[in-house]
Amino acid sequence: QVQLVESGGGLVQPGGSLRLSCAASGRAISAYHMAWFHQAPGKEREFVAVVHGSGEITSYADSAKGRFTISRDNAKNAVYLQMNSLKPEDTAVYYCSGTAWWAGGSMRLSSSYTYWGQGTQVTVSS
Repeated sequence: QVQLVESGGGLVQPGGSLRLSCAASGRAISAYHMAWFHQAPGKEREFVAVVHGSGEITSYADSAKGRFTISRDNAKNAVYLQMNSLKPEDTAVYYCSGTAWWAGGSMRLSSSYTYWGQGTQVTVSS
């Protein structure tokens, strides 16, 4: 089992930045592909970004490209999401997730992930 705990959310003004962290325990995450999803009130959980276990492959939702960066530090058993140029529409609960299986385009589906954190709230508002 892998336990995931997100942190780093909060209230930020439009145009600001936040860095989300996901701390893993239970197993080394080097064997897992890790992703971030977000869910706004009344909406389905949506893919934001994914990073391969090696750290060499990343993929982003169109809304995140050029603004967000996903990274991982396997030595620290952690995954990060650097979010810049934040917009009000980025407001959501952000979830860290992990899976042992790399499935190409299916990595954008929440159903592809086995492990989930409890989420951290990000609010972008002036």
